[in-house]
Amino acid sequence: MRLTRPMLALTGAAAVLALAGCGSGGDAKAAAVPPAATGSLEHLAAEVKCTPNIQIDADELRQAVCKKAKDADGKFILATFATDRGQREWINGAKDYGGHFLVGRKWVAVGDTTQTVTVLRKTLGGDIEEGTDHSKMGATHSAH
Repeated sequence: MRLTRPMLALTGAAAVLALAGCGSGGDAKAAAVPPAATGSLEHLAAEVKCTPNIQIDADELRQAVCKKAKDADGKFILATFATDRGQREWINGAKDYGGHFLVGRKWVAVGDTTQTVTVLRKTLGGDIEEGTDHSKMGATHSAH
């Protein structure tokens, strides 16, 4: 048994490395996304070269409006959270209002357009999530 477990572990590790090697050339876009940034609201804002206009400064949530020059269109909201749970609750509530969300660990950037969060993602990393699009709901209601 002692020889079997190390051999299985070695075989499993070799299989994982082989699969990783096969996929390495496939998705250059995924490789271009950096690891998600960390830090304070001011640090994250500095990373994307914006001066944050602080709107909420509380222990559990800090939120600012930012405007990034040139390559992002429009303003975006940048928020940092004290806890992962607080972040998820905030995102879940905010998604009802639409928007495009770039989500990192204990931070989120919210833009009006996909382009805004895509540009921010090149610097901050993170995952893109979409808010609810209510514009289509009016077309499904029938007039009485």
